[in-house]
Amino acid sequence: MKKGIAVVLLILLLGLAACGRTGSPAQTEAPEPAAAETEAPAAAPESTPEPAAETEAPAAETPASEDGAFHYVHDPRENPEAMKDIVENPDAVYGFSPDPNSTRLGTYAEYDWTDPDFVAKAKQERIAYHDSLESLTEILYRMRDEGASTEEMARAVSAERNRLRLAAHADDPDGLAQVKQSNLDTYGHEDGPTPDEMYEKYGSWTAVIQKSFSANLGMDACCGLYDEYYPLYIELGYAE
Repeated sequence: MKKGIAVVLLILLLGLAACGRTGSPAQTEAPEPAAAETEAPAAAPESTPEPAAETEAPAAETPASEDGAFHYVHDPRENPEAMKDIVENPDAVYGFSPDPNSTRLGTYAEYDWTDPDFVAKAKQERIAYHDSLESLTEILYRMRDEGASTEEMARAVSAERNRLRLAAHADDPDGLAQVKQSNLDTYGHEDGPTPDEMYEKYGSWTAVIQKSFSANLGMDACCGLYDEYYPLYIELGYAE
């Protein structure tokens, strides 16, 4: 990863607390872990972190085992948050495929995760989506410098997160339809959760900001990226 998004986010939140630009009293709390959600695990830990140096991502994959199958350095099977949307599939390129019964990823189960060409394309699209989240960091910096409240920033990045998720499938009508259906099944509308729905669910605008940077670990595992983004999972409290 070029930059630890979570580290930047936490530094921003600390800066907000120091500057006192927090809006309503409910927003003045120190960042705390968000409740579990269907889409991603809890957010950053409650303790105040030191600004961390960039963490080099571990190797994306381990040497092939005796059976010749792909294996991760960090085993997704040991992380319930990763496995809640996927199933182990020894025939899949990276050993996992979406769970047909998953609300978030079930619609992706119909694709052939044993096909190297399809998975290679899905991997590149997934990397591009992760990279696109850098724009959320830029929004936070700009709005902080403009004196925006935590609520205003949360509303902006939440809306941008929804836009990015749909834009990632701009050239893939079938994929876009899958995402919209997933949103419809989960939130009742195609565009994704509204900021007010996120606030009602997590209880603070700080948590809404944190959740805007969340990622689906299961999809990363299906695309061969679980090790690549493991440092991000640690920063966001998804893994130890």
